[in-house]
Formats: sequence, C-alpha cells, structure tokens
Amino acid sequence: MAHTLDELVEMQRRADEAHAQVLALRDQYGPPTAAPWSQQQTETYETAWRAWRDLARDIQAAVTAHAKEQGENRYDIEAAVKKQARHPE
Repeated sequence: MAHTLDELVEMQRRADEAHAQVLALRDQYGPPTAAPWSQQQTETYETAWRAWRDLARDIQAAVTAHAKEQGENRYDIEAAVKKQARHPE
C-alpha cells in the first residue's frame, strides 16, 4: 500500500505515542525485578508494549515501501518522517 509522506508522519506519531505510554508505565510501575508487578500491571504493560511493537513494525515497513516506490534512500525518508513527526515546526 502506497503511503504519502503525511500518512507516514501520522504513523510515526502514533508509534511515538505508544512508546511514550510504555515508558510511562515503566516509570509508574518501576522495574519488575525490584518489586514484582501484579498480574494486571503485567498485562497492561505487555499490551502497551505489543501495541508499540506493532506500530513500529508497521511504520518501518511503510517507510521501506515508500522509499522503494519513490526510488529514494530509505534512511533519508525515515529521517524526514521522524523529524516532521517529532519537530513539526
């Protein structure tokens, strides 16, 4: 599926938001080895982690496909997408 640069930026933002959620849960719960997490905490963290993993995988695949379709360097596309997603000004 062909994606526009704007769609890729939005996908990256969603992946970044999911990653922020994982980090927030990690900060909130603390290391699981210091004090074991409850079953609910474990499930919540694993769900958030899987969502981030899936979104990150999807954006990587979309960037690769976009670069191939446009005949551009994949790393240049990825850098442009991340820059626009994280620093839109």
